[in-house]
Amino acid sequence: MADDFKDLTSEPKPPKEEAKPAPGLSRRSFLSSLGAAGIASAAVAAQPLLASTALPEKPACDQAAPCAPDTMPVTLKVNGETHALQLDPRTTLLDALRENLSLTGTKKGCDHGQCGACTVHVNGRRVNSCLSFAAMHAGEEITTIEGLGTPTHLHPMQAAFVEHDGFQCGYCTSGQIMSAVAALKEGIGPTDDDVKHAMYGNICRCGAYPNIVAAVQHARRSI
Repeated sequence: MADDFKDLTSEPKPPKEEAKPAPGLSRRSFLSSLGAAGIASAAVAAQPLLASTALPEKPACDQAAPCAPDTMPVTLKVNGETHALQLDPRTTLLDALRENLSLTGTKKGCDHGQCGACTVHVNGRRVNSCLSFAAMHAGEEITTIEGLGTPTHLHPMQAAFVEHDGFQCGYCTSGQIMSAVAALKEGIGPTDDDVKHAMYGNICRCGAYPNIVAAVQHARRSI
């Protein structure tokens, strides 16, 4: 009993003393030093993990081993001539003709296949070159307005457009002519409405449609 009473009345043990900053060291500096030590310990522990997950470095490019661009070889046969080109796979036929071969007669209008200004022939059929990748037509027969006729020897359709004033600003004219030539080869009907229907994909912002139809009907007799 006495022993139990002694335990109840014994003096409580003093609490453990917390680490105190060294003399002359402020509390803020002391806590900062503890935090920095913890970060350093964590960094040392993580070094093997970081080393194992490090990404490989890309090889440097120099004159001896230059970095090749993302291009591919494409051979295009345009207006009877063969051209070996190095093109981005996403290059459209329109851009290859204009930018790589300097055949600027084919016009970039809407660049969405809605105006027909970029019409060319591929194996005799009309194609919106802005919607077609150049790489798709390797080795095929491509004809642009430059290959249809020359200033001294016009194609009958070109001559008909001149005679019937089938153009005003002229921006859509090459596409109109290329489309009209292909349409006649497709065997369209004889009426003006047949011509209009066959040419509906070619837009003339100047509104020269009656003259265009007249030119197509005139050229029909010569082709």
